[in-house]
Amino acid sequence: MDLDGAQLRAFVRAAEELHFGRAAGTLAISQQALSKRIARLESLLGTELFDRGGSGVRLTEAGQRFLGPARQTLAAADAAVAAAVGEDRPLRVDVWGHLYAPMRTLAQVAGHAEQAGRVGGLVLGHGRDLPSVTAALLHGDIDAGFGRVHPPLHTGLAHRLVRLEPVDAVLGADHPLAARPALRPDQLRDSVLWAPGPLDRLDFLHQFADRFAIRNRATSVNLGLAHFLAEVAAGPRRFSLLPADVPLPEVPGLRSVPLVHPTPLYAWSLLWRTGTGHPGLHDLVAACAARARRSRWLEYDPARDWLPEPQASCQAG
Repeated sequence: MDLDGAQLRAFVRAAEELHFGRAAGTLAISQQALSKRIARLESLLGTELFDRGGSGVRLTEAGQRFLGPARQTLAAADAAVAAAVGEDRPLRVDVWGHLYAPMRTLAQVAGHAEQAGRVGGLVLGHGRDLPSVTAALLHGDIDAGFGRVHPPLHTGLAHRLVRLEPVDAVLGADHPLAARPALRPDQLRDSVLWAPGPLDRLDFLHQFADRFAIRNRATSVNLGLAHFLAEVAAGPRRFSLLPADVPLPEVPGLRSVPLVHPTPLYAWSLLWRTGTGHPGLHDLVAACAARARRSRWLEYDPARDWLPEPQASCQAG
Protein backbone atom coordinates (compact mmCIF):
# COMPACT_ATOMS: atom_id res chain seq x y z
CA MET A 1 0.00 0.00 0.00
CA ASP A 2 1.46 3.35 -1.09
CA LEU A 3 0.67 6.23 1.27
CA ASP A 4 0.38 9.80 0.00
CA GLY A 5 2.53 12.26 1.95
CA ALA A 6 0.03 15.12 1.63
CA GLN A 7 -2.73 12.91 3.00
CA LEU A 8 -0.53 11.79 5.90
CA ARG A 9 0.40 15.38 6.72
CA ALA A 10 -3.26 16.40 6.66
CA PHE A 11 -4.13 13.56 9.04
CA VAL A 12 -1.29 14.31 11.48
CA ARG A 13 -2.06 18.01 11.59
CA ALA A 14 -5.78 17.38 12.09
CA ALA A 15 -4.97 14.85 14.84
CA GLU A 16 -2.81 17.44 16.60
CA GLU A 17 -5.37 20.23 16.33
CA LEU A 18 -8.56 18.12 16.63
CA HIS A 19 -10.09 20.88 14.53
CA PHE A 20 -10.16 20.67 10.74
CA GLY A 21 -10.32 24.44 10.22
CA ARG A 22 -7.26 25.18 12.35
CA ALA A 23 -5.36 22.25 10.85
CA ALA A 24 -6.10 23.48 7.34
CA GLY A 25 -4.88 26.95 8.28
CA THR A 26 -1.51 25.64 9.48
CA LEU A 27 -1.09 23.85 6.14
CA ALA A 28 -2.22 26.88 4.12
CA ILE A 29 -4.99 24.90 2.40
CA SER A 30 -8.77 25.09 2.55
CA GLN A 31 -10.72 23.05 5.06
CA GLN A 32 -12.46 21.32 2.14
CA ALA A 33 -9.10 20.25 0.68
CA LEU A 34 -7.95 18.92 4.04
CA SER A 35 -11.19 16.97 4.51
CA LYS A 36 -10.83 15.42 1.07
CA ARG A 37 -7.27 14.31 1.76
CA ILE A 38 -8.29 12.65 5.00
CA ALA A 39 -11.33 11.02 3.40
CA ARG A 40 -9.12 9.56 0.65
CA LEU A 41 -6.68 8.25 3.25
CA GLU A 42 -9.52 6.63 5.22
CA SER A 43 -10.84 5.07 2.01
CA LEU A 44 -7.39 3.67 1.22
CA LEU A 45 -7.01 2.24 4.71
CA GLY A 46 -10.58 0.96 4.83
CA THR A 47 -11.25 2.47 8.26
CA GLU A 48 -12.30 5.77 9.84
CA LEU A 49 -9.54 7.70 11.57
CA PHE A 50 -11.74 10.43 13.07
CA ASP A 51 -15.02 10.41 14.92
CA ARG A 52 -16.82 13.48 13.53
CA GLY A 53 -19.71 13.45 15.99
CA GLY A 54 -21.64 16.47 17.21
CA SER A 55 -19.31 17.01 20.18
CA GLY A 56 -16.33 17.77 17.95
CA VAL A 57 -13.56 15.86 16.21
CA ARG A 58 -11.89 12.95 18.00
CA LEU A 59 -9.52 10.20 16.93
CA THR A 60 -10.99 6.75 16.64
CA GLU A 61 -9.06 3.81 18.08
CA ALA A 62 -7.65 3.19 14.62
CA GLY A 63 -6.66 6.85 14.37
CA GLN A 64 -4.87 6.70 17.72
CA ARG A 65 -2.92 3.62 16.60
CA PHE A 66 -2.11 5.25 13.25
CA LEU A 67 -0.88 8.60 14.61
CA GLY A 68 2.52 7.54 15.95
CA PRO A 69 3.64 5.61 12.86
CA ALA A 70 2.27 8.39 10.63
CA ARG A 71 4.43 10.94 12.42
CA GLN A 72 7.45 8.68 12.06
CA THR A 73 6.78 8.22 8.36
CA LEU A 74 6.58 11.98 7.79
CA ALA A 75 9.76 12.56 9.79
CA ALA A 76 11.58 9.93 7.73
CA ALA A 77 10.32 11.48 4.50
CA ASP A 78 11.43 14.95 5.58
CA ALA A 79 14.83 13.60 6.57
CA ALA A 80 15.18 11.85 3.20
CA VAL A 81 14.41 15.06 1.33
CA ALA A 82 16.85 17.00 3.50
CA ALA A 83 19.56 14.40 2.91
CA ALA A 84 19.01 14.49 -0.84
CA VAL A 85 18.72 18.20 -1.49
CA GLY A 86 18.96 20.13 1.75
CA GLU A 87 22.22 19.24 3.47
CA ASP A 88 23.71 22.60 2.59
CA ARG A 89 20.63 24.60 3.54
CA PRO A 90 21.24 26.57 6.73
CA LEU A 91 19.07 25.93 9.74
CA ARG A 92 16.35 28.60 9.86
CA VAL A 93 15.87 29.89 13.42
CA ASP A 94 13.57 32.64 14.71
CA VAL A 95 14.10 34.29 18.09
CA TRP A 96 11.64 36.23 20.22
CA GLY A 97 11.80 38.28 23.41
CA HIS A 98 14.10 40.75 21.64
CA LEU A 99 14.16 43.23 24.53
CA TYR A 100 16.01 40.55 26.53
CA ALA A 101 18.55 39.90 23.73
CA PRO A 102 18.02 36.18 23.06
CA MET A 103 20.88 36.18 20.54
CA ARG A 104 23.39 36.42 23.40
CA THR A 105 22.71 32.83 24.36
CA LEU A 106 21.96 31.40 20.92
CA ALA A 107 25.16 32.90 19.48
CA GLN A 108 27.27 31.23 22.17
CA VAL A 109 25.71 27.84 21.42
CA ALA A 110 25.69 28.15 17.63
CA GLY A 111 29.18 29.64 17.42
CA HIS A 112 30.73 26.77 19.37
CA ALA A 113 28.73 24.19 17.41
CA GLU A 114 29.77 25.67 14.04
CA GLN A 115 33.44 25.69 15.07
CA ALA A 116 33.12 22.02 16.00
CA GLY A 117 31.51 21.28 12.64
CA ARG A 118 28.26 20.14 14.25
CA VAL A 119 26.02 22.83 12.76
CA GLY A 120 26.55 23.97 9.18
CA GLY A 121 25.17 27.46 9.69
CA LEU A 122 22.13 29.39 10.84
CA VAL A 123 19.83 31.85 9.14
CA LEU A 124 18.24 34.02 11.79
CA GLY A 125 14.75 35.44 11.58
CA HIS A 126 13.04 37.98 13.78
CA GLY A 127 9.85 36.50 15.16
CA ARG A 128 7.70 39.01 16.99
CA ASP A 129 6.56 36.76 19.82
CA LEU A 130 5.90 33.13 20.72
CA PRO A 131 2.60 32.92 18.77
CA SER A 132 4.21 34.23 15.57
CA VAL A 133 7.15 31.82 15.91
CA THR A 134 4.73 28.96 16.61
CA ALA A 135 2.83 29.76 13.42
CA ALA A 136 6.07 29.90 11.40
CA LEU A 137 7.14 26.50 12.77
CA LEU A 138 3.79 24.88 12.01
CA HIS A 139 3.84 26.24 8.47
CA GLY A 140 7.38 24.94 7.93
CA ASP A 141 8.75 28.45 7.31
CA ILE A 142 11.47 27.95 9.94
CA ASP A 143 13.18 24.95 11.54
CA ALA A 144 13.47 26.12 15.15
CA GLY A 145 12.77 28.98 17.51
CA PHE A 146 14.56 30.31 20.57
CA GLY A 147 13.08 32.30 23.46
CA ARG A 148 10.94 31.82 26.55
CA VAL A 149 8.32 29.08 26.16
CA HIS A 150 5.08 29.18 28.13
CA PRO A 151 1.65 27.56 27.83
CA PRO A 152 -0.50 27.03 25.93
CA LEU A 153 1.97 25.31 23.61
CA HIS A 154 0.81 23.57 20.43
CA THR A 155 0.85 19.77 20.70
CA GLY A 156 2.85 19.50 17.48
CA LEU A 157 5.84 21.27 19.03
CA ALA A 158 8.70 20.09 21.23
CA HIS A 159 11.12 22.17 23.28
CA ARG A 160 14.27 21.85 25.36
CA LEU A 161 15.24 24.09 28.26
CA VAL A 162 18.64 25.64 27.51
CA ARG A 163 19.36 28.29 30.12
CA LEU A 164 18.05 29.61 33.42
CA GLU A 165 19.31 33.18 33.67
CA PRO A 166 19.18 35.22 36.92
CA VAL A 167 17.09 38.37 36.69
CA ASP A 168 17.98 41.81 38.08
CA ALA A 169 15.78 44.75 38.96
CA VAL A 170 16.44 47.90 36.92
CA LEU A 171 15.41 51.25 38.40
CA GLY A 172 16.34 54.90 38.41
CA ALA A 173 18.85 56.57 40.72
CA ASP A 174 16.00 58.45 42.44
CA HIS A 175 14.21 55.26 43.42
CA PRO A 176 14.26 54.80 47.23
CA LEU A 177 15.87 51.36 46.84
CA ALA A 178 18.42 52.28 44.17
CA ALA A 179 21.40 52.30 46.55
CA ARG A 180 20.78 48.79 47.91
CA PRO A 181 23.43 46.19 46.98
CA ALA A 182 20.65 43.61 46.49
CA LEU A 183 16.88 43.41 46.83
CA ARG A 184 14.30 40.83 47.72
CA PRO A 185 11.42 40.76 45.21
CA ASP A 186 8.89 41.51 47.95
CA GLN A 187 10.68 44.79 48.73
CA LEU A 188 9.36 46.08 45.40
CA ARG A 189 5.70 45.77 46.41
CA ASP A 190 5.20 49.52 46.75
CA SER A 191 6.97 50.28 43.47
CA VAL A 192 5.49 50.50 39.97
CA LEU A 193 6.28 47.65 37.59
CA TRP A 194 7.00 49.28 34.23
CA ALA A 195 6.19 46.85 31.40
CA PRO A 196 7.10 47.18 27.69
CA GLY A 197 3.63 46.12 26.58
CA PRO A 198 0.38 44.63 27.93
CA LEU A 199 1.09 42.32 30.85
CA ASP A 200 -1.26 39.65 29.51
CA ARG A 201 1.22 39.23 26.64
CA LEU A 202 4.30 39.27 28.91
CA ASP A 203 4.02 36.03 30.82
CA PHE A 204 7.18 36.34 32.93
CA LEU A 205 6.45 39.87 34.18
CA HIS A 206 2.81 38.97 34.75
CA GLN A 207 3.67 35.94 36.89
CA PHE A 208 6.32 37.88 38.81
CA ALA A 209 3.83 40.64 39.64
CA ASP A 210 1.23 38.13 40.82
CA ARG A 211 3.69 36.04 42.84
CA PHE A 212 5.23 38.98 44.72
CA ALA A 213 2.06 41.08 45.05
CA ILE A 214 3.21 43.96 42.84
CA ARG A 215 -0.12 45.76 42.58
CA ASN A 216 1.07 48.94 40.86
CA ARG A 217 1.64 48.17 37.20
CA ALA A 218 2.01 50.44 34.18
CA THR A 219 2.29 49.71 30.48
CA SER A 220 4.60 51.39 28.02
CA VAL A 221 5.31 50.86 24.31
CA ASN A 222 8.27 48.73 23.21
CA LEU A 223 10.44 51.11 21.17
CA GLY A 224 13.69 49.35 22.02
CA LEU A 225 15.72 48.69 25.15
CA ALA A 226 17.35 52.13 25.46
CA HIS A 227 14.01 53.94 25.20
CA PHE A 228 12.35 51.55 27.63
CA LEU A 229 15.08 51.85 30.25
CA ALA A 230 15.11 55.64 29.93
CA GLU A 231 11.41 55.57 30.82
CA VAL A 232 12.15 53.36 33.83
CA ALA A 233 14.93 55.67 35.04
CA ALA A 234 12.70 58.74 34.66
CA GLY A 235 10.22 57.59 37.30
CA PRO A 236 11.25 57.65 40.99
CA ARG A 237 8.99 54.68 41.82
CA ARG A 238 9.38 52.68 38.62
CA PHE A 239 11.24 49.42 38.17
CA SER A 240 11.40 46.58 35.68
CA LEU A 241 13.20 43.27 35.28
CA LEU A 242 16.05 42.33 32.99
CA PRO A 243 18.13 39.12 32.65
CA ALA A 244 21.41 39.75 34.42
CA ASP A 245 23.71 39.36 31.42
CA VAL A 246 21.82 41.68 29.05
CA PRO A 247 24.25 44.49 28.05
CA LEU A 248 22.81 47.76 29.37
CA PRO A 249 22.75 50.79 27.10
CA GLU A 250 24.09 54.12 28.35
CA VAL A 251 21.06 55.48 30.20
CA PRO A 252 21.72 58.30 32.69
CA GLY A 253 20.68 57.45 36.23
CA LEU A 254 19.91 53.78 35.58
CA ARG A 255 20.73 51.22 38.26
CA SER A 256 20.77 47.43 38.01
CA VAL A 257 20.33 45.63 41.34
CA PRO A 258 20.51 41.83 41.85
CA LEU A 259 17.40 40.12 43.21
CA VAL A 260 17.84 37.56 45.99
CA HIS A 261 15.78 35.41 48.39
CA PRO A 262 14.55 34.27 45.92
CA THR A 263 16.38 35.02 42.69
CA PRO A 264 13.98 34.99 39.72
CA LEU A 265 15.23 32.93 36.78
CA TYR A 266 14.35 33.57 33.14
CA ALA A 267 14.02 30.32 31.19
CA TRP A 268 15.38 30.21 27.61
CA SER A 269 14.32 27.27 25.44
CA LEU A 270 14.84 25.87 21.96
CA LEU A 271 11.55 25.12 20.21
CA TRP A 272 10.89 23.02 17.10
CA ARG A 273 8.12 21.19 15.26
CA THR A 274 7.82 17.47 15.92
CA GLY A 275 9.12 15.59 12.90
CA THR A 276 11.30 18.43 11.58
CA GLY A 277 13.77 16.75 9.23
CA HIS A 278 16.62 19.25 8.94
CA PRO A 279 19.85 17.38 9.77
CA GLY A 280 21.24 20.35 11.70
CA LEU A 281 18.42 20.44 14.24
CA HIS A 282 19.59 17.38 16.18
CA ASP A 283 23.10 18.86 16.29
CA LEU A 284 21.82 22.19 17.57
CA VAL A 285 19.82 20.47 20.31
CA ALA A 286 22.93 18.50 21.30
CA ALA A 287 25.04 21.67 21.25
CA CYS A 288 22.55 23.40 23.55
CA ALA A 289 22.70 20.53 26.01
CA ALA A 290 26.51 20.46 25.96
CA ARG A 291 26.84 24.20 26.49
CA ALA A 292 24.27 24.13 29.31
CA ARG A 293 26.30 21.44 31.11
CA ARG A 294 29.61 23.19 30.53
CA SER A 295 28.38 26.61 31.65
CA ARG A 296 26.07 25.27 34.40
CA TRP A 297 23.18 27.11 32.84
CA LEU A 298 20.49 24.90 34.34
CA GLU A 299 21.35 25.10 38.01
CA TYR A 300 18.21 25.59 40.06
CA ASP A 301 17.61 25.46 43.81
CA PRO A 302 13.93 25.87 44.78
CA ALA A 303 15.02 27.11 48.21
CA ARG A 304 17.02 29.93 46.63
CA ASP A 305 15.50 30.58 43.21
CA TRP A 306 12.07 31.34 41.76
CA LEU A 307 10.75 29.97 38.48
CA PRO A 308 7.26 30.62 37.16
CA GLU A 309 5.16 27.63 36.27
CA PRO A 310 5.52 25.42 34.30
CA GLN A 311 9.34 25.67 34.32
CA ALA A 312 9.49 25.00 38.07
CA SER A 313 7.52 21.78 37.65
CA CYS A 314 9.77 20.70 34.77
CA GLN A 315 12.89 21.33 36.84
CA ALA A 316 11.48 19.59 39.89
CA GLY A 317 10.73 16.55 37.75
